[in-house]
Amino acid sequence: MIIYQGTRSGFLHDTDNRDIEDVVSQAYLATTGKYVPHAEIRAWRESLGQMAKVLRDEEMPDDMGVGIEYGIPQTSKRIDFILSGRGADDRPHLIVVELKQWSSSKLSDKDGIVIAQRGGVREREGAHPCYQAWSYAALLEGFNEAVYEGNVGLRPCAYLHNYIDDGIISHPHYAPYMDKAPLFLRGDTERQRLRDFIKQHVRHGDNAELLYRIESGRIRPSKMLADSLGKMLRGNREFVLIDDQKVVHETALALARTASEDAKQVVIVQGGPGTGKSVVAINLLAALTKLGLLTKYVSKNAAPRSVYKARLMGERFRQVEISNLFSGSGAFIETPPNTFDALVVDEAHRLNRFSGLYGNLGENQVKEVIDSAKCTILFVDDDQMVTLSDIGHSTELERWATRLGAQVTRLELASQFRCNGSDGYLAWLDRTLGIRDTANADFDPDAFDFRVVDSPVELHALIAQRNQANNKSRVVAGYCWDWKSRKDPEAYDIVLDEHDYRKQWNLDRDGSLWLIAPDSIDEVGCIHTCQGLELDYVGVIIGPDLLVRDGQLVTSPENRSKQDRSIRGYKKRMKSEPEETRTRLDRIIRNTYRTLMTRGMKGCYVFCTDADTKQYFRRAIGIAASAPE
Repeated sequence: MIIYQGTRSGFLHDTDNRDIEDVVSQAYLATTGKYVPHAEIRAWRESLGQMAKVLRDEEMPDDMGVGIEYGIPQTSKRIDFILSGRGADDRPHLIVVELKQWSSSKLSDKDGIVIAQRGGVREREGAHPCYQAWSYAALLEGFNEAVYEGNVGLRPCAYLHNYIDDGIISHPHYAPYMDKAPLFLRGDTERQRLRDFIKQHVRHGDNAELLYRIESGRIRPSKMLADSLGKMLRGNREFVLIDDQKVVHETALALARTASEDAKQVVIVQGGPGTGKSVVAINLLAALTKLGLLTKYVSKNAAPRSVYKARLMGERFRQVEISNLFSGSGAFIETPPNTFDALVVDEAHRLNRFSGLYGNLGENQVKEVIDSAKCTILFVDDDQMVTLSDIGHSTELERWATRLGAQVTRLELASQFRCNGSDGYLAWLDRTLGIRDTANADFDPDAFDFRVVDSPVELHALIAQRNQANNKSRVVAGYCWDWKSRKDPEAYDIVLDEHDYRKQWNLDRDGSLWLIAPDSIDEVGCIHTCQGLELDYVGVIIGPDLLVRDGQLVTSPENRSKQDRSIRGYKKRMKSEPEETRTRLDRIIRNTYRTLMTRGMKGCYVFCTDADTKQYFRRAIGIAASAPE
């Protein structure tokens, strides 16, 4: 939606006679039903006043379109100021203006990132204004049908009307984005440069016709975007569909094609570790996008999204377009019903009730994702619910689907592709961890490389050796050690003095790409940065939250790090619901190690901090291998 639409002459009249900030705030209230914070009204007064000065040029057409606060569909982003008209060649043009009131900034060594005071808060990293303007234009070009079908020329720029050039905001480090979206700063000369930029691209007015077409335009991916995504998947053996993966893919695709507002579809796909849930999910994203259906890949954890985005990146694919195909699970709080044609929800068991950093937003993520799409495809493994906040059990998914009037289809992925395809290993692991009794608890030690080692040093050395082949082996651990390196980069987190072993959590950096970062082998991952992803070999440090006492495997939540959000608040719950909470905590810890110990395609090596637990796993191997202890 565009909060304010008019022409140059109308905008200047409103600025001179009606206090433009009040006009826009009243339009915002009428459009959204919400009041605008005073800080934003003050920002409009300043920035829109500066744009009025820019547009006071008699060589500009009076009927040039002016739009303020355009909310980019399916995102929370808004374009500050847009101008529409036609160029000298009569081609429709749209100028995107990112407005900032900054007066200073600091250089960042990250691509497209600058440090500045944002929104009246302390300084923090964020996108450079030129990158912002360019990325917003790229989203329009990739997803707004009126833009890519209408041959619209998009011209982004950034106007920092309070900023005197200090060599930082205009540093050569940001040149690639300043080339795509010119930067204009404070002063009469800069204001005239911006005027000339506008007049270069908009010679004739269109009475805001293009703004109307963009606001009314269908939101769907462009053919170029869909074709590029499909080509990348077809050229990558990692995403080839096999056996029941193909069946699930085609069934879900057919249901998504027929879904509508009046015939909502929910597809629940059950599958254990290594059955290819994520492979099918990514293929569905590509296939649905190719059909021109507005689709997103959704996951609670950032790690799967970041890894798949990285693997799909190509020279012809802009990161901003890739990013818009992926979303966290908390992004649908205010999404109108049936906005999306389809949502592909990976790791749906990790959905939470509430959203937001403090868990205080929204009503229920399961409800919100199902309500937001005509077809919702949910990939779930009930045995990978690993926090007290996880509510995405398959029965809960079906309950909400039925409540929202959707037709429910249940599918299953059974074929095992992880753990060397060893169903026997999974059965043995489930029985060994006390998750369930299994009829067949044997596995072939020659088919899957499982070992219990005597020290974490030995474990890490084995994994590092395996990693040399293709950078697909890592060490992970239960979250039993505090994240000290978060505040002290020199500190070690996982310290086992008796073995002279000291390592840092991968959490001291951007953990979302830890699994594929080439220099991260020396770090240790946790459940939050590897769930939904796979390795060739995984080394698992079993901490003191999983112990053997009197010959029985027991769980000890009090030995988890107090910084672990997975079980935060459990002591309070124990007072009101002791039995239910104790049962859930026990299952969460067992599920966590099941998940960690099934990340490996070819092998899993284990070190136990507790001596009795080590012997327990060794005895279990002996039984499974029919060999003496």
